[in-house]
Amino acid sequence: MATGASFKDAYLRAVACDPVSRFGGIIALNGTLDASTAEEIVKIVTDVIVVPAATDEAREIITRRRQARLLVTGGLPDPYARPLTVRSVAGGLLVQTRDDANADKLELKVVTKRAPTTEEIADLKFAFRVCKHVKSNTIVYAKEGATVGIGAGQMSRVDSARIAAWKAKEAAEAAGLKEPMTIGSVAASDAFFPFADGLEATVAAGATAVIQPGGSLRDDEVIKAADAAGIAMVFSGTRQFRH
Repeated sequence: MATGASFKDAYLRAVACDPVSRFGGIIALNGTLDASTAEEIVKIVTDVIVVPAATDEAREIITRRRQARLLVTGGLPDPYARPLTVRSVAGGLLVQTRDDANADKLELKVVTKRAPTTEEIADLKFAFRVCKHVKSNTIVYAKEGATVGIGAGQMSRVDSARIAAWKAKEAAEAAGLKEPMTIGSVAASDAFFPFADGLEATVAAGATAVIQPGGSLRDDEVIKAADAAGIAMVFSGTRQFRH
C-alpha cells in the first residue's frame, strides 16, 4: 500500500514493497483510474482492479487483457461508519462492530526518551492505518507514505517482524538497491509486544520508530529496549488484532 503524487506513482511505490506477490493480485485505488496508471498495471498479470471510477481510455486498456477484471464501485463507503462485521463459528455467528480506529483521532502517547520526528509521526499513522487491514500477527514497516515490508499471519509476533524484513531484503535485491527500504523506516504492530524480542527485531530491520497499543505486562522491558536502541515508540492504546 502506498500514497503518491499520482495513482501511477502510488502504484509503483506499493509494488516495490513486494514485487513477487504482486503477480496475479488485486489492485485497489481510491479515485479515478487513468490511462497512465492502467498501462502500468497491465504490464503484469492482474486478476482484479477495483476503483470508484475509470476513464474511457483506462477501460479500453484493461479490456485488452483477458486476465483482468475491472470492478467499478461508483463510490467509496464512509471510512468512519461502524457497520457490523460477521464471522461464522460452530453453532452460530460472531457479530461485532468494525474496527474504525484512526491514528489521527487517537491520543498517541510517547513512552520513550526520544520522541518521534514530524516525519516519523506521519509514517507511524500511515503504518497504523495499514496494520489493521493485515491478518494478525502483524508487523508493518513504512517509509515516506508507503509500505516497505509486511509480515502477516504468524503465531509469533517476532516472526512477523522478521518475515517483513526478509521480504524487504528480497525486494531490495530485485530492485538493485544497496540496502532494504526498511532501513530508516517506522514499524507498526497490531497488538502489544509480549517480550522485547519483537521490538528488537524491528530495530534490527532498521526501524527508527514504532507504534503499538501497549498494555503488556512487560511494557517496561520493551520500553527499555527501545531506549537502549535509541528509537522512538508511541502507544496507541488501541489493539487491532484481525483474524
